[in-house]
Amino acid sequence: MRTPQLEALPPREGLWFEVDIGRQCLVQWQGKQRQAEWPVSTAAAGVGQREGSGCTPRGWHYVRAAIGQGQPPGAVFRGRRPTGEVYSAALAEAHPGRDWILTRILWLCGLERGVNRGGDVDSQRRYIYLHGTPPDQPMGEPRSHGCIRMRDEALLQLFALAQPGTPFWLHE
Repeated sequence: MRTPQLEALPPREGLWFEVDIGRQCLVQWQGKQRQAEWPVSTAAAGVGQREGSGCTPRGWHYVRAAIGQGQPPGAVFRGRRPTGEVYSAALAEAHPGRDWILTRILWLCGLERGVNRGGDVDSQRRYIYLHGTPPDQPMGEPRSHGCIRMRDEALLQLFALAQPGTPFWLHE
């Protein structure tokens, strides 16, 4: 894994991703060429950097870790580890109010000191992920606790592309 250099972003030719928080979408780029777009759901609390805010952070990030390879769609994660459960309506009923982290995790790390890296604004220490969510949760509207939620099918496509080191730009 190679950490991207902030001054080289966005890459002129390489793969990178944009999370447009205002439009609630994730866009795949290859240099200056737009490749694909998926709906997402970011924080219900809005945009912000501070630990404990429940907000989605801004700025340049990169994938620090890709977690869940080989797990089935709907696999449930707690503490970045699969529980052995697969999400179902019965499981949801047994655990009301649980913040479901499903299928895969792309754990983001900030690249901008004082903005999303270090101190009480550190995205990695805040456990900011892209992850799957139950099918009854809406996309295209802010509903998460700070992370970026996606549908399983879209997340699996993204997971195949966004290896550790891949840059992500989160903005309003």
